[in-house]
Amino acid sequence: KEEKESTATDGPWNVIVFDDPVNLMEYVTKVFQKVFGYPRAKAEVLMLEVHQLGKSLVWTGDRERGELYVQQLHGYQLHASMEKAE
Repeated sequence: KEEKESTATDGPWNVIVFDDPVNLMEYVTKVFQKVFGYPRAKAEVLMLEVHQLGKSLVWTGDRERGELYVQQLHGYQLHASMEKAE
C-alpha cells in the first residue's frame, strides 16, 4: 500500500495550459518566456498550440516543480493544470 502511494507522486508530470477568451496571444507568449525561460520562438509555438488546439503541454518534469509552475501560471491568470505523464 505504501509503495503505491509513493509511486503516485513520482514523475514525470505534465503541465498543461488551456485556451481562454481573455488573454492576448502576445501576453501568453511573454508569460511562457518569463515562467519557463523559453526563447521567444518556442514560447510562440506553445502559445499557438494553446490558441489553435485549445491546450498545450508546456512542460514535463518532477511534480514539485510542476506545481510551482502551475501556481505561477495561475498568478498570471492563465488556466493551467497538471497531469501524470504516461
